[in-house]
Amino acid sequence: MNQADGAVSTSGTHFSFSILHAAKAIEDRIEGALGTVGLSMAKHSALSRLEEAREPMSLSELAEKLSCVRSNITQLIDRLEADGLVRRVADPDDRRSIRAELTPLGREKQAAGADELAKVQQELSAQVAVSDLASLESALQSLS
Repeated sequence: MNQADGAVSTSGTHFSFSILHAAKAIEDRIEGALGTVGLSMAKHSALSRLEEAREPMSLSELAEKLSCVRSNITQLIDRLEADGLVRRVADPDDRRSIRAELTPLGREKQAAGADELAKVQQELSAQVAVSDLASLESALQSLS
């Protein structure tokens, strides 16, 4: 990190690798937790966006909310539909368009995934001193 005189400390020389390592470890924990309820991060993210919308959403809109291309969303919705978590419905305003909506099982899985994410968040927060959490969050936000 930068010292007051502007010099870079040797302890911060490879801080970016530490961030990447921590991110991978956190990702693995999240994937593992979501896996206990039969979800991946991608599946849970899609289910969460659909839950937040509270109504069927076009695949294009879902792709935009998840920052991915439409072909990826089509494949993801295919998998979610095969799992019984979403269904495709016709768009009442455009018969050429298809929307996705949660099934009751999809709502249950999304809620179960949210509970698992909350547990991981709590575990991670417990590993970092309370006094360091705000600084860590601020530092990470400054990098994005």
